[in-house]
Amino acid sequence: MKKLAIFLAVLLCMAALSLTTVLSIRHKALPASASGLKFRGNTGIMTTESVFKSWKQTAKIGAVGDILIHDWLYEDAFTGSGYDFKPMFQYVKDEMRNADLLLANQETVLGGVELGLSSYPTFNSPQEVGDALIGSGVDIVSTANNHTLDRGERAILNAIAYYERAGLPYVGHFKSESDRQTLRILSANGISFAFLAYTYGTNGIPVPEGKPYLVNLIDLEAMKREIKRARERADVVVMSLHWGNEYQRFPSEEQKKIARELAESGADIIFGHHPHVLQPFEWIETKGRKVFVAYSLGNFLSGQMWDYKDIGGIVKIQVTKTVDGGGTKIELHSPEFFPTYVSNQHLHRYRIVPLKDAGRFGLPDARHKQEEILQHMFQWIHP
Repeated sequence: MKKLAIFLAVLLCMAALSLTTVLSIRHKALPASASGLKFRGNTGIMTTESVFKSWKQTAKIGAVGDILIHDWLYEDAFTGSGYDFKPMFQYVKDEMRNADLLLANQETVLGGVELGLSSYPTFNSPQEVGDALIGSGVDIVSTANNHTLDRGERAILNAIAYYERAGLPYVGHFKSESDRQTLRILSANGISFAFLAYTYGTNGIPVPEGKPYLVNLIDLEAMKREIKRARERADVVVMSLHWGNEYQRFPSEEQKKIARELAESGADIIFGHHPHVLQPFEWIETKGRKVFVAYSLGNFLSGQMWDYKDIGGIVKIQVTKTVDGGGTKIELHSPEFFPTYVSNQHLHRYRIVPLKDAGRFGLPDARHKQEEILQHMFQWIHP
């Protein structure tokens, strides 16, 4: 009997160890919850029960405005055997990299030298522009704008081939309908972002028949359907819109109307471009959500000068995702803006520089201009 009692005691110990191992494995397999031991009523029966723990993460998403490569820019970047645009970003690349995800509006098509480079009014740019963007922290480029069809389908396909080789996601122009139907979803810190891009038009150049995928045109009903599809697959929907009136420092009523309709349809962030000057930020409140709109981010790198066309910036906004027993909640907060200025020395040595430091690069009263721009951008919201 004594031996039997010892044997039974050993078996009970082994069973207890086995139970502990199973619970530990289940806990590791469920990082968002913990397995707890509880007694069921007064039965004296012990059961396992999943006890949900909350989870919270924040990511910073940013954007810059137009990358508009005029001829004097690519002539300045010419090295004798190729093109190097990286020095143009050297003073702002650290600030660009200080975002978990960064979008840029690549306004000119990177069709490459084989098609012949060209400037206004029909642009085609060196693909080395993309190398500089990647080196400066850009994670995705928006390619739907009024210059997308400047050099035709061949330039678009050349650009896409470059982006695919370089590993730089693009959105707005596509190589096929299948490509267009593939959502661009990037993740940072456990938060997923879906990117959509559209333009008001293509400077009167018709979209080739049967190939609507070559450029996304603004069509509110189609955009609402895409927002719905994106929301089913991502935490945050980011829209890049080419819209508005050139050189106007405030959004048009049409821009405001489109922004509200898209916000009500589920867009979370709207980054605008095309006016080539900065337009203010705005919060749109709808259905218990706050949607962030940057109506125009101006020119980030271009050959345009004066009348605010050489001032742009880097916008960033915090996105917090909270997961708890009540579900998933997304909150946008703490927008910030870093104004920039495009300097040059007699159409050479083009550099994007912090606006506050632009006095060293020839801009009079740069500090006052910095204050003016920040006041302009935040006049409708609090930073």
